[in-house]
Amino acid sequence: MEKMSGLEVFMLVAQTRSFIATGRAKGISSSAVSKSISRLEERLGVRLFQRSTRSVRLTSEGEVFLERCHRIFGEIQAAEDELSAMTQKPRGRLRIGLPLADGLMLPMISSFMARYSDIELDLDFSDRLTDVIDEGMDVVIRGGDLTDSRLISRKLGSFRLCIVGSEVYFRHHGIPERPDELATHACLHYRFPSTGKIALWPFKQNVAASGGQIVPSTMICNSLEALLFMVKEGRGIACLPDYSVKDALDAGELRTVLDNYVTHLTNFHILWPSVRQMTPKVRVFVDHMTGMFDRFMVGKRSNDF
Repeated sequence: MEKMSGLEVFMLVAQTRSFIATGRAKGISSSAVSKSISRLEERLGVRLFQRSTRSVRLTSEGEVFLERCHRIFGEIQAAEDELSAMTQKPRGRLRIGLPLADGLMLPMISSFMARYSDIELDLDFSDRLTDVIDEGMDVVIRGGDLTDSRLISRKLGSFRLCIVGSEVYFRHHGIPERPDELATHACLHYRFPSTGKIALWPFKQNVAASGGQIVPSTMICNSLEALLFMVKEGRGIACLPDYSVKDALDAGELRTVLDNYVTHLTNFHILWPSVRQMTPKVRVFVDHMTGMFDRFMVGKRSNDF
């Protein structure tokens, strides 16, 4: 068990590239993570990581060992899945990759936990393009285009981006009627945590071609929750997903602007590896999320605005 625990710590460090982040995820100190890696390296007789004050990265030996560890844990998971399938009762650990859309997904995850108490959830919230198979994920939910042919997918629903501001802000600064009028407004932007890129505001092509895509910047952050808070506080205008602002629009805290100039529709898909048998725990999760997403989005669709 101690060896397996050490391997889990090693795999998590390889994923996070941080002793501190691994310690937080495992509920232990970063020094305990460092000692675990040192013991593993001593037992194997090789250095698995190159360490510096700013980064942790795998050595060539570490990369070979990581690939073998993925196979080992994949076999363990497959064995558990086979036993679970024999009993036909959903149970065991379920690794789920979720987008950074907490307000949308968490109520659905909570209801799943209440219904399937024998399933242990391991949730990874990220906007990066996860390699579902190599990272040992059982199922992933992502928005956007699908590119991995090794995965089976099911469409959950769609959302659009909209440009919003508070009534208080617009009383003081006026309402922009055209994208070029944003030059005189405080514009708040979202940065993707995984890439560091700033999310573009989804103006139609003819608007972008005429220079309307150039939007000034008053604040940039990598948290949708923080962005929504600042918009409600009247600090500026932001581009946010429709499901995240629906309640604020209904309450009269926010209003949309420039609707005729905006075009953006993205689908959410739930995906799982085609190379694996669909186990009971994956099947019930896919069915649950599909049903919950349909009900949840009834009051969240863009045509309700």
